[in-house]
Amino acid sequence: MNILLCGADGFLGRAITSRLEAAGHRIIRGVHHARQPGDRAMDYRHDLEAEIWLPRLQDVDAVINAVGILRERQPGDFERIHHRAPAALFRACARAGIKKVIQISACGGPELTTYLHSKQAADAALLENLPEGATALRPTLVFGAEGASTRFFLALASLPVLVTPLGIGKVQPVHVDDLTAATLKLLESAPTPSRILDLPGPRAMHYADWLESYRKLMGLPPALHIPVPKILMAATARLAGIFPGSLLCRDTWKMLAQGNVADAQAGTNLLARPLRDPLAFAPSAATPTLRLNALALWRRPLLQGVLAAIWLLTALVSAGLFPIGQSLALLSPFGFSGTAALVALAAASGLDAVMGILTLLRPSRRLWWSQLALMTLYTLLIVWRLPEFLLHPFGPLLKNLAVAALLIQLLAEEETP
Repeated sequence: MNILLCGADGFLGRAITSRLEAAGHRIIRGVHHARQPGDRAMDYRHDLEAEIWLPRLQDVDAVINAVGILRERQPGDFERIHHRAPAALFRACARAGIKKVIQISACGGPELTTYLHSKQAADAALLENLPEGATALRPTLVFGAEGASTRFFLALASLPVLVTPLGIGKVQPVHVDDLTAATLKLLESAPTPSRILDLPGPRAMHYADWLESYRKLMGLPPALHIPVPKILMAATARLAGIFPGSLLCRDTWKMLAQGNVADAQAGTNLLARPLRDPLAFAPSAATPTLRLNALALWRRPLLQGVLAAIWLLTALVSAGLFPIGQSLALLSPFGFSGTAALVALAAASGLDAVMGILTLLRPSRRLWWSQLALMTLYTLLIVWRLPEFLLHPFGPLLKNLAVAALLIQLLAEEETP
C-alpha cells in the first residue's frame, strides 16, 4: 500500500515507518519541512480545511496520523494540532474514498487535560467522518529508547535517590514495537466498523515499581525512595513548567498523577500474542547503552550546577560572608595591605563571580581551561605563601583535586570549541 504517514519525522513516525517499510509498504512522509524526495509538506497549525488536504491524498491507499505534541508553544496549539487539523484530514479522507485511517491517539485517565481532550476530540471526528475501516489507537506511555519521554524517565530512574509521590495512579507502559506491530496489523486486516482501540502494556505498576523496572533494564541496583505528598509534586510541576523544554508541567503531572492504565485484552487479541513485559523492554545487550545515555542526561547539569555554586559561593564568602578583616590578613603574606588588599580581595571576588555566571550561561572548552588554570594558580600561590593550608585537617586545598576532576570531565565532554 501507499501510506501517507503524517508526523513521519517524530519518534513514533520513524518507528512506524521502519516497521511498515520492512513489511513491503511504501511510506509517503508527511512532514513539516520536506527534505527527502516524495515528502509532502504540511503544517498542522494552519492546515485546518479539508480542501488543503485533498491534493496530498493523491495515490494514497491509507493514512496514519502520528502527529502529537506534549506542550503548547503557542496558545491553542493542542486544539489546532491535535483536533482541528486531523479532523480536516479525516474529512478529506472521506471525500477521497480512503477508509484505512489510523489515528495515533492517547490513553488517559478519567479527568481530561487539555492535551487529552484535544486528542479525544480528533478521535470523535475520525469516527464521525469514517464509519468503516478507521481506528483511533490509544497507547499508554510508550517505551522506546529514542523517545523523549522514555529518555526522561530513564534518566529519572537512574538517580540513586528517587522522589516517590504518594497516592498517584498506576502506569501501564507499552513497548513501541508493540505499537508499530498493532499499526501494521490494523492496516493489513479486513475492514471493520471504525473503533477506538486501547493499547496498554501487559502490566499496571505503581510509580515506584515502574521506575525500578527501568533501573533493572539499566543494570542498576534498587534506589532509595523518598515519599512526598502529591501537593509538593504538583507545585514542582508548576515550577518546572516555566521552562519551555521541560517535559514536566501542570498537564503532564496531572496525567501522571491520575494514572495511565487500560484493559490490555484488545491489544493482545489484535496481535494474537502477549504484549512485551516492562522487564523485557530492552535486551541485555542494550543495558550499558541505556545506562550511559540516562546518566549523561543529568550528569552534565549536575556537574555544571555544582561548579557554578562553588564559584559563586566563594565569591560571596570573599565579599563579606567571611569576616573582611580575616580575609585581608590572609593577603598579608602576599604583600598586600590597606587599600591594595581591599582592591585585591574585591578583584578576586569579582573574578570568582564572573566564573560562576559564565559556568551557567556560557559554558565552553575555553572557560573550563581558564577555570582549571585559575584554580591551579590559586593553589600554587597558597602552597607558596600559606603552606599551613596544605596540611589543614579540613583539607581545603586537597578538595581542589575534586574540582579539577570535575573540570576535566566537563572539558572532555564539551562539544563546542
